[in-house]
Amino acid sequence: MTRPATEFERVHATALALGGKAALIRGPSGAGKSDLALRCIALPPLAHVPHRAELVADDQVELRRTFDGIEVSAPPAIAGKLEVRGLGVLDMPFRSSARLALAIDLVAPDDVPRYPLEDITTIFLGQAVPTLRLAAFEASAPAKILLALAAARDVLAPPRSVG
Repeated sequence: MTRPATEFERVHATALALGGKAALIRGPSGAGKSDLALRCIALPPLAHVPHRAELVADDQVELRRTFDGIEVSAPPAIAGKLEVRGLGVLDMPFRSSARLALAIDLVAPDDVPRYPLEDITTIFLGQAVPTLRLAAFEASAPAKILLALAAARDVLAPPRSVG
């Protein structure tokens, strides 16, 4: 017997949006999720990516299944807050929600495949989400996230049976 899909889930992660599509950055405490988000937000738009990255949530992200995908948002108590190591928790402009399109797992540099040969996905609320492995503190990591998110397609929920 399979477990029924949950309509809501809260995960330990940081979420960024780019033009309405969201990336969920995951890793253990101290892995660099917030720092990487700050560096993404600080980047100007790339030549072929006209949007700037926006904070959705830091540290805790709420996922909700909607009729057409998975929406990510911040728990109300931490909306617009970003932990900046050495400065504390700061108020930041933020986007209230975005549709999940990509998951990013922070790993050691040696665990980032040079040429990913397999499609990796992570299941959230019953949906397979494309997943990348990145090293948080590589200088190019913010640009890689923006390029991947710009190219990502929205993760759409499967049709529900009407009964």
